[in-house]
Amino acid sequence: MLGIRPERLLSVWEQGARRHPIDRAVLLHALAAPEWPVDQLADAPLGVRNAALMALRRAHFGGQLPAWVDCPACGERMEFTLDAADLPPAPAEADAPIVVDGHRFRRPSSRHLAALADTPDPGAAAQALLRHCAEDSAALPEDAAALAALLAAAEDALEAADPWADLALAIACPACAHEAEVSFDIASYLWEELDSHARRLLDDVHALASAYGWSEPQILALSDARRAAYLARVQP
Repeated sequence: MLGIRPERLLSVWEQGARRHPIDRAVLLHALAAPEWPVDQLADAPLGVRNAALMALRRAHFGGQLPAWVDCPACGERMEFTLDAADLPPAPAEADAPIVVDGHRFRRPSSRHLAALADTPDPGAAAQALLRHCAEDSAALPEDAAALAALLAAAEDALEAADPWADLALAIACPACAHEAEVSFDIASYLWEELDSHARRLLDDVHALASAYGWSEPQILALSDARRAAYLARVQP
């Protein structure tokens, strides 16, 4: 993972291994945007966080993202490569509120999602998120139908203003021709790549420490090329 020192990568991996996925996303955001104050990362709009994570991924793993998804209709597994260059640009006004029918909404953040982590019903979670994001939640309609309509309008407005808040991919199944939209979670995707890279790095440390008696800091201080050259000499 070019540009991130191995010891830093392992530190992030160790911190995030037992965390909730939302906390992991904030941890990765800290890695992607070291200029942000740590105590403000949880309140960053999701679009800002996700765009930063994609930039980190492009810088260190490249812009081609191998992926797969199972067709929700027939179960066919579809494998494809997502090109980061084809994704929409990050919004210019990432902090501007979303205004719908006279109601002003803050853009959802990791902190908003964390507050709903234990809400099992997706519909209830979506309505709760709407209230959390409203600048004046008391002004929201009490009527269920009116609230549902406002929620749908707010979701459309957020998608138009900031598609990075919840990246969605259009898919068409080659087996049954079913068309659908699926969410792409860059935080989970990047964490899986970092986890795999960290585990390979730990394997390298184990092999070289066993062969030469070197300490972990000594092994991690080696360049990737030198570490690979030593591994080629100790591994059959």
